[in-house]
Amino acid sequence: MSITKPRLSFWQIINMNVGFFGIQYSFGLQQSAVNPIYDMLGASPDEIPLLNLAGPMTGLLVQPIIGALSDKTWSPRFGRRKPYFFIGAIMCSLALFLYPFSSSLWMAAGLLWILDAGNNTAMEPYRAFVADKLDVSQQPTGFQAQSFFTGFGQTLANLSLFIFPMIFVGTTGKLPTWVYASFFLGAVCSIASIWWSARTTPEIPPTEEELVHMKATPLNVFSPFVEIISAIKDMPRIMWQLALVYLFQWYALFCYWQNSSKSIAQSVFHTSPSENQTLYEEAVSWTGLVNGWYNIVTFLSAFALVWFAKKYSPKLVHFACLMLAGIGFLAFPFIENKYLLFPAITGFGIGWASMMGIPYLMVVSNIPKERYGVYMGIVNMMIVIPMILQNITFGYVLKHFLNNDPGKAIALAGVLLLLAAAATLLMKPKQPTGDIVMPVGGGH
Repeated sequence: MSITKPRLSFWQIINMNVGFFGIQYSFGLQQSAVNPIYDMLGASPDEIPLLNLAGPMTGLLVQPIIGALSDKTWSPRFGRRKPYFFIGAIMCSLALFLYPFSSSLWMAAGLLWILDAGNNTAMEPYRAFVADKLDVSQQPTGFQAQSFFTGFGQTLANLSLFIFPMIFVGTTGKLPTWVYASFFLGAVCSIASIWWSARTTPEIPPTEEELVHMKATPLNVFSPFVEIISAIKDMPRIMWQLALVYLFQWYALFCYWQNSSKSIAQSVFHTSPSENQTLYEEAVSWTGLVNGWYNIVTFLSAFALVWFAKKYSPKLVHFACLMLAGIGFLAFPFIENKYLLFPAITGFGIGWASMMGIPYLMVVSNIPKERYGVYMGIVNMMIVIPMILQNITFGYVLKHFLNNDPGKAIALAGVLLLLAAAATLLMKPKQPTGDIVMPVGGGH
């Protein structure tokens, strides 16, 4: 049965997605700061993929379970998705605060597990939150608002890696002092942004039918797993097609994030972490600026992609964005002028804007609304399984086939993104039928 959803103003959609800013600041630090910290704590290049296993493993375990739980949660006081936002944000803030105090590789890796578990707990219900609150005509804006905040949050995280070393000089413990400033700011952003979204955006109560369904299938320790297995069994064909795209796409992205600092150190600064620590820190700082730029491109292009998706199709938009990202990655490791890295990474900024929103548009109209949470969790499984494969296999590939060369790793990422673009053309999304909508003014 279709339900009536009030139309929200643009600023109401922005308010409901502000929490994504804090989540993505944290992810920005993970992408740009964690691997250099591992390098500074003495990790060898082929150990880095395994040390990054925390993110995809917690995503695989946490997001589908949280999605299934949130589908069957309702409290008139606390809501359906909001309790999970807050639990995740608190875990994330605590881990970010403690992370700079890491005195060993394994302490840093352990805190990364906690940080990722918190991020995944908060992020999964956010995808379902958009599907819950917005009718079909407004869902593109809702998902691309998350792309906007992905770019904005990660831009701030990456700019902190460039600016804070100029302000916070020296070393505290085993790490540069600027690391503390970047992670402490992330701890504040995580909880504050989630609080803002929860305060400004009420959830839509479940319908009588949904409440009856929740009572008929009460939560227990096994129910999330039963629901996940049942949902996979009933999964629409379009989601299997998306899984193929994601296999290439997310394997490629981890190759880039793990190797971008070392690639820039090699091609621009002609050094490596083991050769010259001071020069390598300069490369890390410049990588923060380069990654900050692609995230600026992301938040500048996110809402433009809504228009293109409506005019042409989400599938063609995602195909074109992946092509741009792949071409940029292929050029990246061959650039010796540090300023030319910015045009090369611009394609990835546009691609990242698409990756954070457009695929959800292709699948959301194919899934029943009472299972939004679990299916958004399963979409995340499709993201993290390629990451796990990358973490398990890429250390061997890098050492034995790519000669531990970070530039070759990023070139491989470019090839994989072009394969993801080709796989996108195989997808056959159906047109959404739309919900019944009514215009409503004012309020949050």
